[in-house]
Amino acid sequence: MTFSSKNLQKIEQLKKKYPKVEALTLPLLWIVQYQEGYISLDAIKEVAKYCNKSAMEVYSVASFYTMFNLQPVGKYHIQVCKTLSCKLCGQEDIFSSLKNILDINTNQTTDDNLFTLSQVECLGSCGTSPVMEINDKYYENLTPQKVEDIINDLSKKS
Repeated sequence: MTFSSKNLQKIEQLKKKYPKVEALTLPLLWIVQYQEGYISLDAIKEVAKYCNKSAMEVYSVASFYTMFNLQPVGKYHIQVCKTLSCKLCGQEDIFSSLKNILDINTNQTTDDNLFTLSQVECLGSCGTSPVMEINDKYYENLTPQKVEDIINDLSKKS
């Protein structure tokens, strides 16, 4: 894994903002994920070089946060909140609907590599639960019908 020239420029700008290179770990992991789609072990080694850390230290950070993908995901990464507020508002029905519509289970990707389905900890939108995030967009106040409409719309776009 090699950073693109555009991302190398971003890294140089980030170095000016942070007093220690170790503090670049999270921003560099984000850059990798947006560039590559996920964070491979090679990318972890590359980030470690830039941050003056061991690969294991960077891996520990990347694996701690559910927002980082350590394996390839589909074009649309569906992350369904599984915490209490969403559970009380129907998260289980939403997740079941998604599994049935997509014909996959947790942490699986559809055969066409279009959708990956995950359950994650709190997405921070408890007042509009149940909620899911697809790539960087939130979908709130979900019902099984809304979920079906969203998946149909995304399928048509692809």
